[in-house]
Amino acid sequence: MATSLLRVPPPQRLLRPLVVPERLLLGPGPSNVPQRIQAAGSQQLLGHMHPEVLQVMDEIKAGIQYAFQTQNKLTLAISGSGHCAMEAALFNLLEHGDTILVAINGIWGQRAADIARRLGANVYELLKPPGEYFTPWDIEEGLVQHKPSVLFITHGESSTGVLQPLEGLGELCHRYGCLLLVDAVASLGGAPIFMDQQEIDVLYSGSQKVLNAPPGSAPISFSERAREKVLKRKIKPPSFYLDMGWLANYWGCDKEPRRYHHTAPINSFFSLREGLAMLAERGLESSWEQHQANCARLCQGLLDLGLELFVKEEKVRLPTITTVRVPEGYNWKDITAFLMDNHAMEIAGGLGPTVDKVLRIGLMGCNSTPENVNLVLRALRDALRHCHRSRL
Repeated sequence: MATSLLRVPPPQRLLRPLVVPERLLLGPGPSNVPQRIQAAGSQQLLGHMHPEVLQVMDEIKAGIQYAFQTQNKLTLAISGSGHCAMEAALFNLLEHGDTILVAINGIWGQRAADIARRLGANVYELLKPPGEYFTPWDIEEGLVQHKPSVLFITHGESSTGVLQPLEGLGELCHRYGCLLLVDAVASLGGAPIFMDQQEIDVLYSGSQKVLNAPPGSAPISFSERAREKVLKRKIKPPSFYLDMGWLANYWGCDKEPRRYHHTAPINSFFSLREGLAMLAERGLESSWEQHQANCARLCQGLLDLGLELFVKEEKVRLPTITTVRVPEGYNWKDITAFLMDNHAMEIAGGLGPTVDKVLRIGLMGCNSTPENVNLVLRALRDALRHCHRSRL
């Protein structure tokens, strides 16, 4: 009887088995997930307030503190992607009418400025062309001119391949009464970062790059300065879901009995825990050296193919994501499609200000190996031989 009332039939495509192809993910993320992390994520579900899950959350917190090199008590993982962590940072730090200075040399600064404007903040932009980075003098000039309460800057700009030097920026911000907010989604685990020593006030990352976990959880940490700013807000943050007061309690950061806030993605936390465990076992310094060595090997191989690296200065090339100019006469879409179709390999085109200008090659976590460098170089050589020069 009830069936006769249905007007939408079962979708035929859902009645077929799920098929997921095997691919080598050498784009800007996500990365391939090792078997150990896959196994962790496939564990049986537990309740989000079960003591075993709270223990896993405590282990994640300790792993983030190690990866960030911080002792901040307010350290946790947002239930969401790196974008969600960006919003959490800005939603909690900024109130209507606050002033933020956003350093923009790629898409992530553009996104941060967009979010801040939606919050009603006074947004000032510090601009550099894609492929370039900010000096302390650039930053100080902006701090003096605009007197912001927050400076946003991207450590690993995945749209351009720039690794932003951070030395001295925290001390500089604090000299002018400003908090330092850093995006490390593309760089964490692949390039040195020292949250406490560099006086970073809010730092966040993502799970799907060097940590090799599926996307959907995002490490974040607030310094005591940043925590105090959040506590002194005149009104509550505009997002209940991303309210750091509630999240701090759920994650056991405030010494109060833990209360329900939201149903966390439990199995994503299992995966993130294993990704952080693998990083701890490998060791941060060893991971940094691994990524730097394979990036250097890749860059030399690209030059040997006659290609041009997008970031000119070697010292500011992001070790996790390398950008190379689209070779003259080729369409980048033809190259990426050839690698996907003929080598089951993903690399990506540009993003934001680098669309149509670059190819982006990611070597992150378990994917950062000499063998993968050789594979992608052979695949690119094959693509350059077979793809039509469509823009001659």
